[in-house]
Amino acid sequence: MILITGGAGFIGSCFIKKLNDNGIKEIVIIDKLRFGEKWKNLIGKKFIDLHNKDTLNLAKFLENNKFQAIFHFGACTDTTEKNAEYLLENNYKFSIQLAEFALANNIRFIYASSAATYGSGENGYSDIEFDNLKPLNMYGFSKHLFDIWVINNKYDSKFVGLKFFNVFGPNEYHKGEMASMVYKAYKQIKATGTVKLFKSYSAEYPDGEQKRDFIYVKDVSDVIWSIYQNPNISGIYNLGTGEAHSWNELISYVFNALNLEIKIEYIEMPEELIHQYQYFTQAKMDKLKNTGLKLNFRPLEENVNDYVKNYLSQNWKYY
Repeated sequence: MILITGGAGFIGSCFIKKLNDNGIKEIVIIDKLRFGEKWKNLIGKKFIDLHNKDTLNLAKFLENNKFQAIFHFGACTDTTEKNAEYLLENNYKFSIQLAEFALANNIRFIYASSAATYGSGENGYSDIEFDNLKPLNMYGFSKHLFDIWVINNKYDSKFVGLKFFNVFGPNEYHKGEMASMVYKAYKQIKATGTVKLFKSYSAEYPDGEQKRDFIYVKDVSDVIWSIYQNPNISGIYNLGTGEAHSWNELISYVFNALNLEIKIEYIEMPEELIHQYQYFTQAKMDKLKNTGLKLNFRPLEENVNDYVKNYLSQNWKYY
């Protein structure tokens, strides 16, 4: 039996489909559905049970179930969340509870970290050095704290942590402002025919030429599955494509998928974001490649095209 926290969420629900496609249905989910439509991510998925994190007696629940693997994807991922105590409790302390249980019971533990731990990237994006990282927001700091806890206790020799870069794709619709720019661009194009991007406040990057390492959620699920199939893999790894693309390029692919003329308007960035904005991210992927995994990432344009045509433009948008 497999436990997935955040199983109704973006990456969690897509990975459940990957498990189902490989014949695995004995899955238990911990999540919070709240009032939105995140529950739709679970339609058609095969699983045993679904529990609300806030009403669950975690210790008793874990003791009463026998899991062979825990995939810990659940977290508050809002980079603008100001409640530091909430982020510490939800993203850090809850992760420690799960990790200690997994360790004590010899359960495979694979968890979500984040590229937000790298901050502005002034010290690069190497997943080998962790001491000098300076996250720009409390979300990134909460993820960094757990990574450091894992490393300081030498649990990186047993667990797998994945520093996700800019993941996009189907089932992200509930994420609001934290949804990908592909999804936001599609909605803007349908509404106004134009996409708004933040101006650059760095002389090094013209407007729209700020760059990110964009990775499709289907590619992410493939990598997680491959790691799960290789029990000898442990450690904390970047999970991006290893190639950065500009916002302008990304948006052009959305317009192209819709067969429309590219129209971009550059707008002022909110003041509170200016000092915590990443101008460039690119995953250094050597460490994960050196595990022997075959990383076959599809081209960005192909993935955007798949997302726009086969999901966003369809009546049923869920994967």
